[in-house]
Amino acid sequence: MTLVIMAAGMGNRYGGLKQIDPIGPNGEFIIDYSIYDAINAGCDRVVFIIKEENLEIFRETVGKRIEGKVKVEYAFQNKNDIPAGKVPLEREKPWGTSQAVLACRNIVKDSFMVINADDFYGSEAYRVVFNYLSSLGEEDKDKYCMPGYILKNTLSNNGHVARGICKADKNGCLSNIVERKKIMRNDGIAQYCDKKGVWHDIDEDSIVSMNFWGFTPSVFEKLESGFTAFLTNPETDLINDEYLLATSIGEGISNKNCMVKVLCTSSKWFGVTYQEDKALVSGYLRDLINEGEYPENLWKLPILSRH
Repeated sequence: MTLVIMAAGMGNRYGGLKQIDPIGPNGEFIIDYSIYDAINAGCDRVVFIIKEENLEIFRETVGKRIEGKVKVEYAFQNKNDIPAGKVPLEREKPWGTSQAVLACRNIVKDSFMVINADDFYGSEAYRVVFNYLSSLGEEDKDKYCMPGYILKNTLSNNGHVARGICKADKNGCLSNIVERKKIMRNDGIAQYCDKKGVWHDIDEDSIVSMNFWGFTPSVFEKLESGFTAFLTNPETDLINDEYLLATSIGEGISNKNCMVKVLCTSSKWFGVTYQEDKALVSGYLRDLINEGEYPENLWKLPILSRH
């Protein structure tokens, strides 16, 4: 099984390429802990989705650390890689997470997990996704999954965040997912801001997707079809809009083209959306190391100076 890591985005709000910012006691990145957990769950390959111009820095940092431990490949997200229409000259950035996953459509032929490079998901989340995907038969090619997290446990104290707000049916399958791009606490109340700049209250106990998905290869056809519809929709702003996984999967559920199982997990999610989040995540990782969840030196890296 393959772990696909979406790492093409620069951390605009964070201020730098946060995917390779050291956060562990010996210079480990969040990516390192994700790969470590995925390998322990059973994954035997990692595919990084990156910008082609970042290939050398990824190979010199993350890639070299895990050589010999797991097979590593790279796919490139490019704004010009679209299935329909022409890219406006004014378009500066790629087209979002659905396009990112499509970037690996020619090299991933097995079931796979998809995660963000700058998020920590917890080891149990990888185990439950791996076990679910491993249980599927050939007749289950349109069955996917996601670990569900609770909104209040995923908010940042340092600014707004984007989350896929989920609803599950009585069988624990995703019935609806809506992407909310600006969620934060205002005067202690969780709210999201719509495109018109209006703030709305949101239930802090909502189940949310943290862009951790379990897919079979059938998802590529659905993403490409949805992406074509997105690009040819006259209401799409081709300069600024993005086609996101939450949107793609939500459309698939509405059209009854797929089923997504929401998996229960006690894992805690942590992310570095803003520079100020880094200390909190480092402290949480230190607690997990002290509890024996991770070794002090994850890949036996050169020991950092304590001076």
